[in-house]
Amino acid sequence: MMINDLTAAERRVWDAFPRGAAVEFGTADDEDAADGTGWGPERTVRARVLRALLLTAPQEEGEVAALKIAGARITGKLDLKYATVDSVVRLSDCHFDEAPDFSGAQFTYLNLTKSVLPGLRSARVRVDGGLRLTECRFRGPVRLTGAQISGTLFMERAEFTAPDDEPALRLNQAEIGEELCAPGLRANGEVRLGGAHVAGAVDLRRCRLHRPGGTALSAETLATESDVVLRHADVRGRVEMRGARVGGQLDLAYARLSDPGGMALRVSSSVISELWLRDGPPMEGVLNMRRAQIEVLVLEPDMLPEKVLLNSLTYTSLIPHEPAQRRLPMLERDGEAYLPYSYEQLTAAYRRIGDDDAARLVQLAKQRRHRATLRWHGRLWGYAQDATVGYGFRPLRAAVWLLSLMAVGSVAYAVRPPEPLKADEAPEFNPVFYTLDLLLPIIDFGQERAYAPDGWSQWLSYVLVITGWILATTVVTGVTRTVSRQ
Repeated sequence: MMINDLTAAERRVWDAFPRGAAVEFGTADDEDAADGTGWGPERTVRARVLRALLLTAPQEEGEVAALKIAGARITGKLDLKYATVDSVVRLSDCHFDEAPDFSGAQFTYLNLTKSVLPGLRSARVRVDGGLRLTECRFRGPVRLTGAQISGTLFMERAEFTAPDDEPALRLNQAEIGEELCAPGLRANGEVRLGGAHVAGAVDLRRCRLHRPGGTALSAETLATESDVVLRHADVRGRVEMRGARVGGQLDLAYARLSDPGGMALRVSSSVISELWLRDGPPMEGVLNMRRAQIEVLVLEPDMLPEKVLLNSLTYTSLIPHEPAQRRLPMLERDGEAYLPYSYEQLTAAYRRIGDDDAARLVQLAKQRRHRATLRWHGRLWGYAQDATVGYGFRPLRAAVWLLSLMAVGSVAYAVRPPEPLKADEAPEFNPVFYTLDLLLPIIDFGQERAYAPDGWSQWLSYVLVITGWILATTVVTGVTRTVSRQ
């Protein structure tokens, strides 16, 4: 390009570049780059001039060249595909008529703060320092697939909008050496982080991700050595985090997750140090935590949706401490009929904190849930165990049944004593011990074999004998189950 082709605005940029001086085209602090289509030639710079500067402009000895422009309208496509740009690039508060193409390019530092762009093509871009897209507004898809950013990726309060058939932001397979800093980010369309690796935290607090009926955040196999923060987030659509690896917290406190009729949150097969689900409204949609491995699960029952998938979920601690009656409905909201492992996990969590009463209630609920899967005779036997001793977890019931039946039998046989089989050999009749002889199958007080009831008292003796055997069997079964479990 010949220097004589430059306009006055372009000459200002050209002359400032070798010295790294900033060129300010703005005329007011409250200007909006979205109005850039109306800016005149006095603040318009052609994209091909910027390309020539970055790739071919001479350097001045003793100076650090840098492209620093604020408040300009950039016409044409800024095409830097596969280019190596050694200078700092800062194009803030600028209006781009066409989406830049930085695919495969290499930058030292790139800053597009507060600029308005119709999109950005930057697949496999490499930035040796930081990439700053703070408060940028993108009116088309942003492609950062496979990007390698050595520093931090800044996207605070950035806005991303794309057609329904394209993701608004693609960061899948990206490598970020420090943090992904994007509090207040807004996206109307899918945000993809699948397969990305972030050395630091992924900060999406107060973000608004809207893609109703579809996937709002796709972060399958995302790996981070720190936290993923979605605190106070408003997500309309699916959050997909299957197979993610989160070394710190996955913080969804105060978040609103809504995907009615769909999958609100999926963290199946993930490995997470801490998962926080608390202080937010009830989730709308399905919560899928199947096969996830979570060290600390911070889960408030009030935030759970109507359907929760828990098959093979593993966790060490469950916080906050809630009564078993508040936790058990979660286990009954799985689509599968009976998942004993889920009950065992909850039982173990209560036992770790020494709440044995809650652990017994969970085990009792497990047996009742299992009973519903049995055939009629198994269910009948289950009801007997439940009514008598609560499957061994309520042994005092056996004493209540024993005392009640003993009282009934003692009164009945006191009113109508049975006749002795051998009057001269029979011991003196005692209605209490005669009843105990009928009820207790092992103990023998010598009353039962010495007397023979008849009529209704004989039928009562049959009932007491059968009830005694059932009571003894259920007590032994329940005690054996409890001892073997401990």
